[in-house]
Amino acid sequence: MSRRISYREAMREALRDALRGDPRVFLMGEDVGRYGGTYAVSKGLLEEFGPERIRDTPLAELAFTGAGIGAALGGMRPIVEVMTVNFSLLALDQIVNNAALYRHMSGGQFSVPVVIRMATGAGRQVAAQHSHSFEGWYAGIPGIKVLAPATVEDARHMLAPALADPDPVLIFEHAALYNVEGDLPDACEPDIRSAKVMRPGKDVAILAYGGSLHKALAAAETLAAQGIDAEVVDLRVLRPLDDATLMASVAKCRRAVVVDEGWRSVSLASEIMARIVEQAFFELDAPLARVCSEEVPIPYARHMEEAALPQPEKIVAAVKGMFA
Repeated sequence: MSRRISYREAMREALRDALRGDPRVFLMGEDVGRYGGTYAVSKGLLEEFGPERIRDTPLAELAFTGAGIGAALGGMRPIVEVMTVNFSLLALDQIVNNAALYRHMSGGQFSVPVVIRMATGAGRQVAAQHSHSFEGWYAGIPGIKVLAPATVEDARHMLAPALADPDPVLIFEHAALYNVEGDLPDACEPDIRSAKVMRPGKDVAILAYGGSLHKALAAAETLAAQGIDAEVVDLRVLRPLDDATLMASVAKCRRAVVVDEGWRSVSLASEIMARIVEQAFFELDAPLARVCSEEVPIPYARHMEEAALPQPEKIVAAVKGMFA
């Protein structure tokens, strides 16, 4: 059995369960309390759990992210919400130079069980300072785990194992997904280790994540009507990448397209393509392709924003180019 629910509601349920299940868990961030969250994910939680556990913070990402890391070192299980990935750059020192390094630099004596959630991605006409996709940057940093839930099921079930992880976990929620609805199964095995095949196919593997996953699935339907059977894989876990699932899909389909809302240069797509070349080059029947955002700050105007981002039509064109 399943029920229909939005991505936003799934995240809220995950937060509520975490807060109810463990008194060490608390949520902190800008506007998470009285306002109910910038994207209304935490709406109602202040009234239910009180200001000690739903903590509004100043507009100071460096400070409150550091406070969350300190709380984690002290035995708490903080969930730090950063309003948008662009603003996380203000806390980069805390995330990269502190949270990611403590286990290594303490010889395993300290762990930092903090979860940092942040909205990412474009497609909402909020201009460049609120629209970029930096999860690929964070995926290059040892010492942290990077998750990108793209489905209602993952939005609902990834938080619990992230909180149980002894090391820092970053969760990137594509802001264009909050209103998306999907079927949430009654039973689910939480998984923050593996990629997932969302649509089996045999002719080409389309590897995507986050907000681009649904575009990849739409492209696969268009391709199916044209006689090309595309397999769509949701990366889900960006660090560590699930090489085994990706290479199995590439070996089966013998062609691959990587879809990444980050910029093409020095991107997550670049890393995935390099791994395919290293591990599965002789399985390929055509050169690899990728569909990324254009090398510009994300524009405000809707038609320009849409032109700058990966779209189903661009994915279809990349795939068809392999069969020309």
